Amino acid sequence: MAAVTVPLDSVQGLESIESRHSVDETLAQLELILKEKGITVFSVVDHSGEAAKVGMEMHPTKLVLFGSPRGGTPLMIAASSVAIDLPLKALIWEDNAGRVWISYNTPEYLQQRHNIPSDLIQNIAGATNLLKVAAQ
Repeated sequence: MAAVTVPLDSVQGLESIESRHSVDETLAQLELILKEKGITVFSVVDHSGEAAKVGMEMHPTKLVLFGSPRGGTPLMIAASSVAIDLPLKALIWEDNAGRVWISYNTPEYLQQRHNIPSDLIQNIAGATNLLKVAAQ
């Protein structure tokens, strides 16, 4: 599936891919794909689950933090400020129409934001393809 325009894309550098699966199924797919590639899932933040704990309801929404020190560390050495955006993040969420999306910061945005040398951006650029596969 190609990246599509959704209301969130008015935020610079944010791209979203529609998933064919539920939030939980998309999360499971992504975790499996990352594990197969040797990429660490550092954390999953269940925003909607936490909201429910305080009596609030929201559409299913989960944030996945993932990456590889082998890929990310050279970027942080070259541009220390990129550490604020690493590990990489994927927001898996359901919209008001019941569609599920994976949203993420584009590698190009992170490169521009932190002035990452172009030869290093390839260290994180492959994540976009993994997110697309998880959405299929």
